[in-house]
Amino acid sequence: MFTRSSKWNVKSIILVSLIGIIMGVIYTYGFNNVYNLVKLSFLPTGYAPVVDNIFTGLWYMAAPLAMYFVPTVGSGTIGELIAATVEMAIGGQWGTLTILEGLIQGATNEIGFFPKKSRYERFSWGSVLTGAFFANLGGFIPSYFIFGWSHYRPSLQILMFIASMISALLFDGVLVKLITNLFDKALKPKTK
Repeated sequence: MFTRSSKWNVKSIILVSLIGIIMGVIYTYGFNNVYNLVKLSFLPTGYAPVVDNIFTGLWYMAAPLAMYFVPTVGSGTIGELIAATVEMAIGGQWGTLTILEGLIQGATNEIGFFPKKSRYERFSWGSVLTGAFFANLGGFIPSYFIFGWSHYRPSLQILMFIASMISALLFDGVLVKLITNLFDKALKPKTK
């Protein structure tokens, strides 16, 4: 029997850290490599910036996974921050900027759950999708300014935002919720 602890203790810290480490490795050696190949193939079309946003939801997944296993305030932020730190440390292509982005994306993902502890514990579709929505804003807005997306034509900017929102809702929302539903069935966890 698996217990989801809503209190910070050694088990919770280890669990959030493991999720962050595993996701950081997946980000670097999985998502980043696929992203680079797809973006390279889109360079001649002029739509390569859209590829940045098609993949964004994949890089937000550590936060809700951490919140599922440790349903308490801060677990998503810490989980995503650890994932970003690991990604940066093992050769992630965005360097130290990854840590700032991870912090923002983790914190904004928690908006779907905060401030009620019961939202973390229930881990409902509404909370997960709301978290994904805000994680997308937390990822898109800084990137808009940092990477100079304001210089693109307005139609491309709109397409980029729509792509990022769909990606966040699909990967950070729907996919994570389906994965956690499988954990619910397999582990039948209790929350304490």
